[in-house]
Amino acid sequence: MPRRFSQERSIISCDANHNLQCIPDVLSRNERHIRLLSFNIQVGISTSAYRHYVTRSWKHILPHQERYRNLEKIGFLLSDYDIVALQEADGGSLRSGNINQVQQLAKLGNFPYWYQQRNRNLGPFAQHSNGLLSRLEPQKLEDHPLPGPAGRGAILAQIGQGPDAIAVVSMHLALGARARNRQLGYIHEIVSDYQHVVLMGDMNTQADNLLINSPLSSLNLRAAQTDATFPSWKPQRCLDHILISSELEVANMSVLPIPISDHLPVSMDIVLPSLTPAPIYQFPQQ
Repeated sequence: MPRRFSQERSIISCDANHNLQCIPDVLSRNERHIRLLSFNIQVGISTSAYRHYVTRSWKHILPHQERYRNLEKIGFLLSDYDIVALQEADGGSLRSGNINQVQQLAKLGNFPYWYQQRNRNLGPFAQHSNGLLSRLEPQKLEDHPLPGPAGRGAILAQIGQGPDAIAVVSMHLALGARARNRQLGYIHEIVSDYQHVVLMGDMNTQADNLLINSPLSSLNLRAAQTDATFPSWKPQRCLDHILISSELEVANMSVLPIPISDHLPVSMDIVLPSLTPAPIYQFPQQ
């Protein structure tokens, strides 16, 4: 597909990692539905009050047992979904006990395909990352550093082939409106050739700002849910979204009341376009 980038950015075409420990599903699935989840996991740290950002700040540097228990809880939650976008995961450092949290959650959730995008490399102390987990094999996978301040990125996975392929983009956007709009302009460019689009992630702004007052406005996307996701202990703002093309049908949607992180996870079931062949759930060879 032709690209029309206004910025000179380094785009990495890559392959998904295979979870060789994945066990094929024994339960039947609705092959016309895809279950989606987006979750900012805050590197496995539980937060239930604003003061915890100070009193528990050491957990962003040092390992602790609660993090391992939280990863197990998150892995159990993810096991019910087909494609998962993760934000604020650690790619393996001191604070995570040298565990790549994206890889670990792929194992815990029994996902055959996973990809970690490292956005900030702080050496042995922290490996700030986004992640993508999938039961469907991506036909294309791209790692996109986003414009603006360093440390923000997006992962584009193409599910299916031909005109009915779906572009699934996992992202974590900037806090500032100006940088965020530059990033949204970039996202617009990388998905503009696709008829069907799913954008997932912590977008750090409300749905109206994304759909009406940003470069995404011309894509005819919709936000099927606008319930608050942050802070998890007393949700007041909807910062986490799954945005979809208007042609895609929503079968189910919710913000899950599971306060493991400081954000709540967002889930959605979408129905595949009628002309798209039913996907085959492909697992790595054992």
